[in-house]
Amino acid sequence: MPKYFYTARSQNGEQKSGFLEAKDEKELSKVLREEGWLLVKAVLEEEERRSAAAFFKKLNSLLPIFGGVGLKEKMFFTRNLRVMVASGISLPRALRILAEQTKRKKFKAALLDIAHQITTGESFFQALSRHQGIFPELFQNMIKVGEESGTLEEVLNVLAEQMEKEHELKSKIAGATVYPAVVLTAMVGVGVLMLVVVIPKLAETFNELGVELPPTTKFVIFLGTSLVQRWYLFILTALLLFILFRLVLNLKVGKRLLAKLFLRFPVISGLVRKINSAATARTLSSLIKAGVPIVRGLEIISRSLGNFYFREAMADAAEKVRKGEKIYQALKPYQHLYPSLVLEMMEIGEETGETADILGKLADFYEEEVASATKNLSAVVEPALMLFIGAVVGFFAVSMIQPMYAMLGAIQ
Repeated sequence: MPKYFYTARSQNGEQKSGFLEAKDEKELSKVLREEGWLLVKAVLEEEERRSAAAFFKKLNSLLPIFGGVGLKEKMFFTRNLRVMVASGISLPRALRILAEQTKRKKFKAALLDIAHQITTGESFFQALSRHQGIFPELFQNMIKVGEESGTLEEVLNVLAEQMEKEHELKSKIAGATVYPAVVLTAMVGVGVLMLVVVIPKLAETFNELGVELPPTTKFVIFLGTSLVQRWYLFILTALLLFILFRLVLNLKVGKRLLAKLFLRFPVISGLVRKINSAATARTLSSLIKAGVPIVRGLEIISRSLGNFYFREAMADAAEKVRKGEKIYQALKPYQHLYPSLVLEMMEIGEETGETADILGKLADFYEEEVASATKNLSAVVEPALMLFIGAVVGFFAVSMIQPMYAMLGAIQ
Protein backbone atom coordinates (compact mmCIF):
# COMPACT_ATOMS: atom_id res chain seq x y z
CA MET A 1 0.00 0.00 0.00
CA PRO A 2 1.45 3.39 -0.99
CA LYS A 3 2.47 5.93 1.66
CA TYR A 4 1.43 9.57 1.33
CA PHE A 5 2.95 12.72 2.80
CA TYR A 6 -0.11 14.81 3.70
CA THR A 7 -1.02 18.26 4.99
CA ALA A 8 -4.34 18.56 6.85
CA ARG A 9 -6.27 21.28 8.64
CA SER A 10 -8.78 21.11 11.51
CA GLN A 11 -12.00 23.14 11.92
CA ASN A 12 -10.12 25.39 14.40
CA GLY A 13 -7.53 26.25 11.75
CA GLU A 14 -4.78 24.05 13.19
CA GLN A 15 -2.47 22.42 10.67
CA LYS A 16 -0.52 19.17 10.77
CA SER A 17 1.49 17.05 8.36
CA GLY A 18 2.90 13.56 8.32
CA PHE A 19 2.92 10.20 6.57
CA LEU A 20 0.02 7.76 6.23
CA GLU A 21 -0.56 4.60 4.22
CA ALA A 22 -3.70 4.56 2.06
CA LYS A 23 -4.98 2.92 -1.13
CA ASP A 24 -5.47 6.31 -2.79
CA GLU A 25 -6.08 9.97 -1.94
CA LYS A 26 -9.82 9.35 -1.50
CA GLU A 27 -9.19 6.78 1.24
CA LEU A 28 -6.57 9.04 2.84
CA SER A 29 -9.10 11.90 2.94
CA LYS A 30 -11.69 9.60 4.52
CA VAL A 31 -9.28 8.42 7.27
CA LEU A 32 -8.32 11.97 8.16
CA ARG A 33 -11.96 13.17 8.11
CA GLU A 34 -12.87 10.47 10.63
CA GLU A 35 -10.16 11.91 12.91
CA GLY A 36 -11.52 15.46 12.51
CA TRP A 37 -9.05 16.67 9.89
CA LEU A 38 -9.62 18.01 6.37
CA LEU A 39 -7.07 16.92 3.74
CA VAL A 40 -5.37 19.93 2.14
CA LYS A 41 -2.56 18.31 0.18
CA ALA A 42 -1.31 14.77 -0.46
CA VAL A 43 1.85 13.65 -2.26
CA LEU A 44 3.25 10.15 -2.65
CA GLU A 45 6.23 9.65 -0.33
CA GLU A 46 8.72 9.02 -3.14
CA GLU A 47 7.62 12.10 -5.08
CA GLU A 48 7.68 14.27 -1.95
CA ARG A 49 11.15 13.04 -1.04
CA ARG A 50 12.54 13.77 -4.50
CA SER A 51 10.96 17.23 -4.71
CA ALA A 52 12.05 18.21 -1.17
CA ALA A 53 15.60 17.00 -1.73
CA ALA A 54 15.82 18.92 -5.03
CA PHE A 55 14.38 22.06 -3.43
CA PHE A 56 16.75 22.10 -0.46
CA LYS A 57 19.75 21.24 -2.62
CA LYS A 58 19.00 24.24 -4.83
CA LEU A 59 18.26 26.43 -1.82
CA ASN A 60 21.55 25.54 -0.13
CA SER A 61 23.48 26.29 -3.31
CA LEU A 62 21.99 29.79 -3.52
CA LEU A 63 21.86 30.91 0.11
CA PRO A 64 25.58 30.84 1.02
CA ILE A 65 26.08 34.12 -0.85
CA PHE A 66 24.10 35.84 1.91
CA GLY A 67 26.50 34.63 4.62
CA GLY A 68 26.62 31.74 7.02
CA VAL A 69 24.93 31.06 10.32
CA GLY A 70 26.64 32.72 13.29
CA LEU A 71 28.17 30.84 16.20
CA LYS A 72 25.82 32.52 18.69
CA GLU A 73 22.73 31.32 16.81
CA LYS A 74 24.06 27.75 16.60
CA MET A 75 24.93 27.89 20.31
CA PHE A 76 21.35 28.80 21.28
CA PHE A 77 20.01 26.16 18.89
CA THR A 78 22.16 23.44 20.49
CA ARG A 79 21.23 24.47 24.03
CA ASN A 80 17.49 24.56 23.21
CA LEU A 81 17.65 21.26 21.33
CA ARG A 82 19.24 19.59 24.37
CA VAL A 83 16.41 20.85 26.60
CA MET A 84 13.78 19.57 24.15
CA VAL A 85 15.44 16.16 23.77
CA ALA A 86 15.66 15.89 27.58
CA SER A 87 11.93 16.73 27.78
CA GLY A 88 11.05 13.80 25.53
CA ILE A 89 10.10 15.81 22.42
CA SER A 90 10.84 13.89 19.23
CA LEU A 91 13.84 15.11 17.25
CA PRO A 92 11.92 16.08 14.05
CA ARG A 93 9.33 18.03 16.07
CA ALA A 94 12.04 19.79 18.11
CA LEU A 95 13.85 20.78 14.91
CA ARG A 96 10.63 22.16 13.37
CA ILE A 97 9.88 24.18 16.51
CA LEU A 98 13.39 25.64 16.51
CA ALA A 99 13.14 26.33 12.77
CA GLU A 100 10.07 28.48 13.41
CA GLN A 101 11.96 30.44 16.07
CA THR A 102 14.95 31.35 13.90
CA LYS A 103 14.84 34.47 11.72
CA ARG A 104 17.67 33.46 9.41
CA LYS A 105 16.16 31.88 6.27
CA LYS A 106 19.18 29.71 5.53
CA PHE A 107 19.19 28.18 9.01
CA LYS A 108 15.42 27.69 8.96
CA ALA A 109 15.55 25.91 5.61
CA ALA A 110 18.37 23.67 6.82
CA LEU A 111 16.54 22.69 10.04
CA LEU A 112 13.35 21.89 8.15
CA ASP A 113 15.31 19.77 5.69
CA ILE A 114 17.06 17.90 8.53
CA ALA A 115 13.70 17.26 10.22
CA HIS A 116 12.28 15.96 6.94
CA GLN A 117 15.25 13.64 6.31
CA ILE A 118 14.94 12.17 9.82
CA THR A 119 11.23 11.42 9.26
CA THR A 120 12.15 9.57 6.05
CA GLY A 121 14.54 7.27 7.90
CA GLU A 122 17.92 9.00 7.95
CA SER A 123 19.93 9.39 11.14
CA PHE A 124 20.51 12.82 12.67
CA PHE A 125 24.18 12.62 11.67
CA GLN A 126 23.35 11.77 8.04
CA ALA A 127 20.86 14.64 7.84
CA LEU A 128 23.41 17.06 9.33
CA SER A 129 26.06 16.00 6.81
CA ARG A 130 23.88 17.53 4.06
CA HIS A 131 24.56 20.96 5.59
CA GLN A 132 28.31 21.05 6.17
CA GLY A 133 28.38 24.78 5.58
CA ILE A 134 26.35 25.27 8.78
CA PHE A 135 27.31 22.33 10.96
CA PRO A 136 31.09 21.71 10.97
CA GLU A 137 32.76 18.32 11.11
CA LEU A 138 33.26 18.64 14.87
CA PHE A 139 29.50 19.05 15.41
CA GLN A 140 28.60 16.18 13.07
CA ASN A 141 31.04 13.67 14.59
CA MET A 142 29.96 14.40 18.15
CA ILE A 143 26.30 13.96 17.16
CA LYS A 144 27.19 10.68 15.46
CA VAL A 145 28.82 9.37 18.64
CA GLY A 146 25.85 10.56 20.72
CA GLU A 147 23.38 8.74 18.46
CA GLU A 148 25.38 5.52 18.38
CA SER A 149 25.96 5.44 22.16
CA GLY A 150 22.51 6.68 23.16
CA THR A 151 23.96 9.76 24.90
CA LEU A 152 22.66 12.46 22.53
CA GLU A 153 21.48 14.66 25.41
CA GLU A 154 24.92 14.61 27.08
CA VAL A 155 26.67 15.24 23.75
CA LEU A 156 24.43 18.23 23.00
CA ASN A 157 25.28 19.62 26.43
CA VAL A 158 29.02 19.23 25.76
CA LEU A 159 28.60 20.87 22.35
CA ALA A 160 26.70 23.80 23.86
CA GLU A 161 29.41 24.34 26.48
CA GLN A 162 32.09 24.11 23.76
CA MET A 163 30.30 26.76 21.70
CA GLU A 164 29.77 29.03 24.70
CA LYS A 165 33.49 28.95 25.52
CA GLU A 166 34.39 29.52 21.88
CA HIS A 167 31.95 32.44 21.63
CA GLU A 168 33.29 33.96 24.85
CA LEU A 169 36.86 33.73 23.58
CA LYS A 170 36.00 35.25 20.21
CA SER A 171 34.06 38.05 21.91
CA LYS A 172 37.09 38.97 24.02
CA ILE A 173 39.32 39.04 20.95
CA ALA A 174 36.76 41.06 18.95
CA GLY A 175 36.34 43.47 21.86
CA ALA A 176 40.06 44.30 21.74
CA THR A 177 39.83 45.22 18.05
CA VAL A 178 36.74 47.47 18.28
CA TYR A 179 38.56 50.63 19.37
CA PRO A 180 41.33 50.48 16.71
CA ALA A 181 38.75 49.64 14.02
CA VAL A 182 36.53 52.60 14.96
CA VAL A 183 39.47 55.02 15.07
CA LEU A 184 40.88 53.84 11.73
CA THR A 185 37.43 54.01 10.08
CA ALA A 186 36.92 57.54 11.38
CA MET A 187 40.39 58.54 10.20
CA VAL A 188 39.77 57.17 6.69
CA GLY A 189 36.36 58.91 6.58
CA VAL A 190 37.80 62.29 7.63
CA GLY A 191 40.74 61.84 5.25
CA VAL A 192 38.47 61.16 2.27
CA LEU A 193 36.28 64.14 3.21
CA MET A 194 39.35 66.41 3.34
CA LEU A 195 40.63 65.13 -0.01
CA VAL A 196 37.25 65.57 -1.71
CA VAL A 197 36.11 68.91 -0.19
CA VAL A 198 39.09 70.90 1.13
CA ILE A 199 42.05 69.92 -1.07
CA PRO A 200 40.46 70.87 -4.47
CA LYS A 201 39.63 74.37 -3.15
CA LEU A 202 43.18 74.86 -1.88
CA ALA A 203 44.52 73.61 -5.23
CA GLU A 204 42.48 76.27 -7.06
CA THR A 205 43.86 78.97 -4.74
CA PHE A 206 47.47 77.85 -5.31
CA ASN A 207 46.93 77.80 -9.10
CA GLU A 208 45.51 81.34 -9.09
CA LEU A 209 48.47 82.63 -7.05
CA GLY A 210 51.01 80.74 -9.21
CA VAL A 211 52.87 79.33 -6.21
CA GLU A 212 55.59 76.71 -6.80
CA LEU A 213 54.37 73.59 -5.00
CA PRO A 214 56.63 71.09 -3.23
CA PRO A 215 56.39 67.36 -4.22
CA THR A 216 54.36 66.37 -1.14
CA THR A 217 51.74 69.05 -1.86
CA LYS A 218 51.53 68.00 -5.53
CA PHE A 219 50.97 64.41 -4.40
CA VAL A 220 48.14 65.37 -1.99
CA ILE A 221 46.47 67.56 -4.64
CA PHE A 222 46.78 64.77 -7.24
CA LEU A 223 45.22 62.34 -4.79
CA GLY A 224 42.32 64.71 -4.02
CA THR A 225 41.53 65.62 -7.65
CA SER A 226 41.80 61.96 -8.74
CA LEU A 227 39.39 60.92 -5.99
CA VAL A 228 36.87 63.57 -7.13
CA GLN A 229 37.17 62.92 -10.87
CA ARG A 230 37.78 59.15 -10.89
CA TRP A 231 36.15 57.94 -7.65
CA TYR A 232 34.85 54.83 -9.42
CA LEU A 233 38.44 53.69 -10.12
CA PHE A 234 39.27 53.81 -6.41
CA ILE A 235 36.20 51.72 -5.56
CA LEU A 236 36.98 49.25 -8.35
CA THR A 237 40.63 48.98 -7.28
CA ALA A 238 39.67 48.41 -3.64
CA LEU A 239 37.16 45.72 -4.70
CA LEU A 240 39.70 43.98 -6.94
CA LEU A 241 42.34 44.04 -4.21
CA PHE A 242 39.85 42.56 -1.74
CA ILE A 243 38.90 39.75 -4.17
CA LEU A 244 42.57 39.08 -4.95
CA PHE A 245 43.37 38.94 -1.23
CA ARG A 246 40.57 36.43 -0.62
CA LEU A 247 41.69 34.30 -3.58
CA VAL A 248 45.29 34.23 -2.35
CA LEU A 249 44.12 33.27 1.15
CA ASN A 250 42.23 30.31 -0.31
CA LEU A 251 45.48 28.98 -1.79
CA LYS A 252 47.84 26.90 0.32
CA VAL A 253 50.72 29.32 -0.26
CA GLY A 254 48.56 32.25 0.89
CA LYS A 255 47.46 30.47 4.07
CA ARG A 256 51.05 29.49 4.85
CA LEU A 257 52.33 33.03 4.26
CA LEU A 258 49.66 34.66 6.46
CA ALA A 259 50.18 32.08 9.22
CA LYS A 260 53.95 32.66 9.16
CA LEU A 261 53.40 36.43 9.30
CA PHE A 262 51.23 36.09 12.41
CA LEU A 263 53.77 33.80 14.09
CA ARG A 264 56.69 36.14 13.32
CA PHE A 265 55.05 39.43 14.32
CA PRO A 266 56.38 40.31 17.81
CA VAL A 267 53.18 41.52 19.47
CA ILE A 268 50.74 39.08 17.84
CA SER A 269 52.77 35.82 17.82
CA GLY A 270 52.26 35.08 21.54
CA LEU A 271 48.54 35.74 21.26
CA VAL A 272 48.24 33.42 18.23
CA ARG A 273 49.95 30.59 20.16
CA LYS A 274 47.65 31.04 23.15
CA ILE A 275 44.49 31.20 21.02
CA ASN A 276 45.37 28.01 19.13
CA SER A 277 46.47 26.24 22.34
CA ALA A 278 43.13 27.12 23.98
CA ALA A 279 41.19 25.96 20.90
CA THR A 280 43.12 22.67 20.72
CA ALA A 281 42.66 21.89 24.42
CA ARG A 282 38.96 22.87 24.48
CA THR A 283 38.03 20.99 21.28
CA LEU A 284 39.97 17.82 22.14
CA SER A 285 38.49 17.81 25.64
CA SER A 286 34.95 18.06 24.20
CA LEU A 287 35.59 15.32 21.64
CA ILE A 288 37.00 12.93 24.25
CA LYS A 289 34.05 13.60 26.58
CA ALA A 290 31.67 12.82 23.71
CA GLY A 291 33.44 9.52 23.06
CA VAL A 292 35.18 10.38 19.79
CA PRO A 293 38.38 8.30 19.30
CA ILE A 294 41.63 10.23 19.89
CA VAL A 295 42.95 9.84 16.35
CA ARG A 296 39.65 10.95 14.86
CA GLY A 297 39.56 13.88 17.29
CA LEU A 298 43.04 15.04 16.26
CA GLU A 299 42.04 14.82 12.59
CA ILE A 300 38.96 16.95 13.23
CA ILE A 301 41.03 19.54 15.12
CA SER A 302 43.57 19.63 12.27
CA ARG A 303 40.78 20.92 10.02
CA SER A 304 39.24 23.37 12.50
CA LEU A 305 42.18 25.45 13.80
CA GLY A 306 42.72 28.90 12.38
CA ASN A 307 46.49 28.88 11.79
CA PHE A 308 47.95 26.79 8.94
CA TYR A 309 51.00 25.58 10.92
CA PHE A 310 48.89 24.47 13.88
CA ARG A 311 46.60 22.53 11.52
CA GLU A 312 49.66 20.90 9.95
CA ALA A 313 51.03 19.97 13.39
CA MET A 314 47.76 18.33 14.45
CA ALA A 315 47.46 16.38 11.19
CA ASP A 316 50.99 15.02 11.69
CA ALA A 317 50.25 14.22 15.35
CA ALA A 318 47.11 12.28 14.32
CA GLU A 319 49.20 10.13 11.99
CA LYS A 320 51.80 9.45 14.69
CA VAL A 321 49.16 8.58 17.32
CA ARG A 322 47.60 6.17 14.82
CA LYS A 323 50.97 4.38 14.70
CA GLY A 324 51.07 4.06 18.49
CA GLU A 325 52.69 7.22 19.89
CA LYS A 326 51.29 9.24 22.78
CA ILE A 327 49.79 12.66 22.02
CA TYR A 328 52.48 14.60 23.90
CA GLN A 329 55.21 12.60 22.11
CA ALA A 330 53.63 13.31 18.73
CA LEU A 331 53.54 17.06 19.49
CA LYS A 332 57.10 17.33 20.87
CA PRO A 333 58.57 18.41 17.50
CA TYR A 334 56.16 21.36 17.58
CA GLN A 335 57.31 23.02 20.81
CA HIS A 336 57.87 26.20 18.79
CA LEU A 337 54.09 26.28 18.33
CA TYR A 338 52.64 24.77 21.50
CA PRO A 339 53.98 25.98 24.88
CA SER A 340 55.70 23.36 27.04
CA LEU A 341 52.82 23.56 29.54
CA VAL A 342 50.45 22.09 26.92
CA LEU A 343 52.71 19.08 26.33
CA GLU A 344 53.30 18.54 30.06
CA MET A 345 49.58 18.63 30.87
CA MET A 346 48.82 16.24 28.00
CA GLU A 347 51.46 13.84 29.34
CA ILE A 348 49.93 13.97 32.83
CA GLY A 349 46.45 13.48 31.39
CA GLU A 350 47.48 10.40 29.42
CA GLU A 351 49.30 8.89 32.40
CA THR A 352 46.37 9.42 34.80
CA GLY A 353 43.56 8.71 32.33
CA GLU A 354 42.05 12.17 32.99
CA THR A 355 42.94 13.71 29.64
CA ALA A 356 39.51 15.29 29.02
CA ASP A 357 39.32 17.01 32.44
CA ILE A 358 42.93 18.20 32.37
CA LEU A 359 42.54 19.57 28.85
CA GLY A 360 39.36 21.38 29.96
CA LYS A 361 41.28 23.09 32.80
CA LEU A 362 44.15 23.85 30.43
CA ALA A 363 41.68 25.47 28.02
CA ASP A 364 40.28 27.60 30.87
CA PHE A 365 43.81 28.74 31.72
CA TYR A 366 44.71 29.72 28.15
CA GLU A 367 41.37 31.43 27.59
CA GLU A 368 42.13 33.63 30.61
CA GLU A 369 45.61 34.21 29.19
CA VAL A 370 44.06 35.30 25.88
CA ALA A 371 41.72 37.71 27.71
CA SER A 372 44.69 39.21 29.55
CA ALA A 373 46.82 39.36 26.39
CA THR A 374 44.09 41.16 24.42
CA LYS A 375 43.88 43.83 27.15
CA ASN A 376 47.65 44.29 27.00
CA LEU A 377 47.46 44.40 23.20
CA SER A 378 44.93 47.22 23.40
CA ALA A 379 47.28 49.13 25.71
CA VAL A 380 50.07 48.79 23.11
CA VAL A 381 47.92 49.46 20.05
CA GLU A 382 46.25 52.65 21.32
CA PRO A 383 49.42 54.81 21.62
CA ALA A 384 50.81 53.31 18.39
CA LEU A 385 47.56 54.21 16.66
CA MET A 386 47.71 57.76 18.00
CA LEU A 387 51.27 58.14 16.70
CA PHE A 388 50.22 56.83 13.28
CA ILE A 389 47.24 59.20 13.09
CA GLY A 390 49.46 62.08 14.22
CA ALA A 391 51.98 61.27 11.48
CA VAL A 392 49.28 61.19 8.78
CA VAL A 393 47.69 64.43 9.98
CA GLY A 394 51.12 66.04 10.22
CA PHE A 395 51.97 65.00 6.65
CA PHE A 396 48.77 66.55 5.29
CA ALA A 397 49.19 69.69 7.39
CA VAL A 398 52.82 70.28 6.35
CA SER A 399 51.96 69.57 2.69
CA MET A 400 49.29 72.28 2.73
CA ILE A 401 51.12 74.83 4.91
CA GLN A 402 54.45 74.73 3.01
CA PRO A 403 53.11 76.61 -0.09
CA MET A 404 51.53 79.21 2.20
CA TYR A 405 54.87 79.91 3.87
CA ALA A 406 56.50 80.12 0.42
CA MET A 407 53.82 82.58 -0.66
CA LEU A 408 54.32 84.76 2.47
CA GLY A 409 58.09 84.70 1.89
CA ALA A 410 57.61 85.91 -1.71
CA ILE A 411 55.40 88.80 -0.53
CA GLN A 412 58.07 89.98 1.96
